[in-house]
Amino acid sequence: MKDFIAELRWRGMLQDMTPGMENHLKEGMKTAYLGIDPTADSLHIGHLVGVMTLVHFQRSGHKPLALVGGATGMIGDPSFKSAERNLLDKETLDHNIKCIKNQLSKFLDFEGSQANKAELVNNYDWMAPFSFLEFIRDVGKHITVNYMMAKDSVKRRLEDGNGLSFTEFSYQLIQGYDFYYLWKNKSCTVQLGGSDQWGNIVTGTELIRKKSGGEAYALTVPLITKADGSKFGKTEGGNVWLDAEKTSPYAFYQFWLNVSDEDAGKYIRIFSTLDKETIYNLEKEQAEAPHLRVLQKELAKQITVWVHGQKEYDSALKASNILFGKSSLEDLSLLDERTFLQVFEGVPIVELSSSQYKEIGNITDLLGWESLIFTSKGEARKMIKGGGVSINKTKITDPNATIDLPLLQDKYLLVQKGKKNYYIVKVS
Repeated sequence: MKDFIAELRWRGMLQDMTPGMENHLKEGMKTAYLGIDPTADSLHIGHLVGVMTLVHFQRSGHKPLALVGGATGMIGDPSFKSAERNLLDKETLDHNIKCIKNQLSKFLDFEGSQANKAELVNNYDWMAPFSFLEFIRDVGKHITVNYMMAKDSVKRRLEDGNGLSFTEFSYQLIQGYDFYYLWKNKSCTVQLGGSDQWGNIVTGTELIRKKSGGEAYALTVPLITKADGSKFGKTEGGNVWLDAEKTSPYAFYQFWLNVSDEDAGKYIRIFSTLDKETIYNLEKEQAEAPHLRVLQKELAKQITVWVHGQKEYDSALKASNILFGKSSLEDLSLLDERTFLQVFEGVPIVELSSSQYKEIGNITDLLGWESLIFTSKGEARKMIKGGGVSINKTKITDPNATIDLPLLQDKYLLVQKGKKNYYIVKVS
């Protein structure tokens, strides 16, 4: 078995753990769980730090449980949130859980006969039959209000003046009972989570100790931030999702490709399973030739292939090269409309009706149309003759040639003026 704690430590993924954790894991295969509330039908990259702890746990020979909170998702965790979440109905939660299971299966091995295969559990299964009276008698009496009020996540909400509903206040009791239930029924002795979950997790270890005199352990990973202190995983457009419909593979790839040099070394440790020697060699290459961005490229490759597959990674790479490298009409034609528009986000768009487009006589007429691309037809002819104009990545050599290039997505022409100036002609 691999040393799970040592693995997390060198990767910068260890924040806190309860005493005795390392010795406990050396005794043999153990079971740990990580909780994810299904508040959406996709994980986002903020979830990946926790998911990666389960990945390393399984790779170390231990058994991971992914708890998708069908019950707790109905309440919403108040930890370090400024306001109460919207409550979701069971039908929505069930749909979200199904989608999240599919995403988790890319990271964890749920199949096979090995003893440490991953399992998905849903706390709705054991919380739904629980009556309120049973819960406050069997769980509530073991945890004092003083203990619950002392948690940082609770104190912060009260100090901010936003208040805390009883529903949210009870969240840590439910999460604590989840740990007890899995300890009792799944021999789960470890709970994993982000550092903001420490208070909820140790409520579980306390409940296990008080109800059964048992031992259980907690381990948290640090909350990831960018080198400039801003929140990780957010862009101007919001969360970076694992679902290709919410964040395209191209945009997903670009997020990782564009991380800073300071963050790239940290992120490649956390979001890949590359070994220490490989990462050290990449860092050495980066130090010798920072402009090549080998760390960012390898990071983007590793995580994009993992989440979206090799084919989507290859497509994202080709899309990136359209702007910065050599590419062809074939490469452009392979892009779906969303990716095409993302690649050329911010590029001026010249709109023509289909009737206007049909009336245009030749290439020069198109490029000089209403002076939107070239200020005059004369300027357009001059640059064409000088070899400075391409349409759909095809060099234009004859100013009087008719327009016979196919429209991309049946509506677009990509005009390149010189080396760096792009325009999109949209025919609608």
